[in-house]
Amino acid sequence: MENITIDQLFKEKRPALKYLAAQFTNDPDEREDLVQETMVRSLSSIEKFLKHPKLMSWLYIIMKNTYINQYTRNKRLENYRNEYISMGYANEITGNRGENNFVASDIQHALHCLPKDHYNAFAMFLEGFKYYEIAEHLQIPEGTVKTRIHMARKSLQKQLKTYSKSIF
Repeated sequence: MENITIDQLFKEKRPALKYLAAQFTNDPDEREDLVQETMVRSLSSIEKFLKHPKLMSWLYIIMKNTYINQYTRNKRLENYRNEYISMGYANEITGNRGENNFVASDIQHALHCLPKDHYNAFAMFLEGFKYYEIAEHLQIPEGTVKTRIHMARKSLQKQLKTYSKSIF
C-alpha cells in the first residue's frame, strides 16, 4: 500500500474521527491527541481494513480502547499520588526542580529581609521551639515572641504573595 493512499484516507477520515473523539473528551487538545493516537495505532493493520466496509467501526474501537487505557493509566497514577500524599510522602514527589530552586531562593531572600529580632524568633519557631523556650533564650517576654513571629509571618506573606497561601 502506498503512503499517499494512507495519507489520503486519514485526511478523509479525520473529521469523522474528531467527531467520535468528542464523545470521550471536551478538551480540543485531548481530542486531537486521541485522533492522532488512533491513527498511529491503526497503521500496523490499516491495509487489512482499507477497503473494508467497517473501517470506521474498527477505528472507533481503537479510539475507545486508547481512551480507556489512557484513562485507566491516569487514574492509577492519581491513586498512587494520593496514596503517597496520605502516607506523608508528599515531599518525595518531585516536580520541576528549577521552579523549586526559584521558590527556595525567594523564601531565603524574604527571610533575610526580616529584621534580625523577628528573624531570630521566627527561625527558632520553625525549628520547633515553644514560645516560652524562645522567650527564655532571647530573654524577652513571651508576648513579644508571639508578636515577632506574627509580624514575621505577615511580612513573609506580603513578600511571597505570588506563591500559594498554603505555604503559611
